[in-house]
Amino acid sequence: MKLTTKGRYAVTAVLDLALHCEKGPVTLADIAERQKLSLSYLEQLFSKLRKAEVVKAVRGPGGGYLLGSTTENISVSEIIDAVEEKVDATQCGGQGDCNKGMACLTHTLWQDLNDQVHGFLKGVSIASLMERSAVKQVALRQDAGPQDEPQIVTLED
Repeated sequence: MKLTTKGRYAVTAVLDLALHCEKGPVTLADIAERQKLSLSYLEQLFSKLRKAEVVKAVRGPGGGYLLGSTTENISVSEIIDAVEEKVDATQCGGQGDCNKGMACLTHTLWQDLNDQVHGFLKGVSIASLMERSAVKQVALRQDAGPQDEPQIVTLED
């Protein structure tokens, strides 16, 4: 099973947006800087997220992006689906033609796993992620900006 960077980055970017949009629209440049992601890649992802109405664009001075719904109503699976990402454990993309045009011996097992994973991700909202202490700690660290290099303290005789 594989979730590519497209899905991971989309979820990360939407979570970052959710954590910062209470003050108004958030620019992709700000998200890219905080998350160390490519701005051009984020532009591609946000185009798809906008079409799926996960986010909405605000044009003009002070523009950027806002969430298209409440954090409680945006699930991780919705974000992944919006960027056309498939989380699939089957060899055949769920088509059932994995063994010379027919289902393989374990096709239903892997399809059931796909259904479980999708169900799990559907049950995880952006709001629930925002409440996690680890997410809050990382967000605080990122909001603090680049830190100076750690200083090595030596004791002199």
